[in-house]
Amino acid sequence: MRLPYVDPKSPTFSSAENAAILSRVEARRAPRPLQALDLTLLHSPHVADGWNSFLGAVRTKTSLADDVREIAICRVAVINEAWYEWGHHAPLAKAGGVSDEGIRALGDKGLGGSAGKSVLSEKQMAVVRYTDEMTNNVKVPDDVFVELKKHFSEQEIVEITATVAAYNCVSRFLVALDVGEKNSVKGPEF
Repeated sequence: MRLPYVDPKSPTFSSAENAAILSRVEARRAPRPLQALDLTLLHSPHVADGWNSFLGAVRTKTSLADDVREIAICRVAVINEAWYEWGHHAPLAKAGGVSDEGIRALGDKGLGGSAGKSVLSEKQMAVVRYTDEMTNNVKVPDDVFVELKKHFSEQEIVEITATVAAYNCVSRFLVALDVGEKNSVKGPEF
């Protein structure tokens, strides 16, 4: 970690405003404790508050199936080598129904082609290709978008796009500050 983690008992959180922010972040994480990401973001309470609200909506208030959301997040993590993110979300992808073979395939940067077709559904592969294009190139080719539209509603497409965009932000923050001390990891741990 390039910055020390914040102590939630520090005087920073003695003001009513900052204490309320800390409470909101803790409430979203409950029953788990604050994570290294939270303890980094809380260096700037207002940024942590906005982040908490936005990422909370992306993670828990969309209509996306768990496998779809976590596939998108895991692909962002792999492409950006955000192994802290991978460590948190690969188990959630598995819990959401992605097979062990599918998890291993998601960990392969070259998956966007045909490699994952035998272990991921067409719908899941459409999410992989869309996520890969958004993350690697920002612009998404028409054929990739058309394939996504075959499987998802307009609402779901907005939610997938917001998830990929949000987790690109998350991964860049994690890697730049080496949150969770994972930058030295050389790939996904299975």
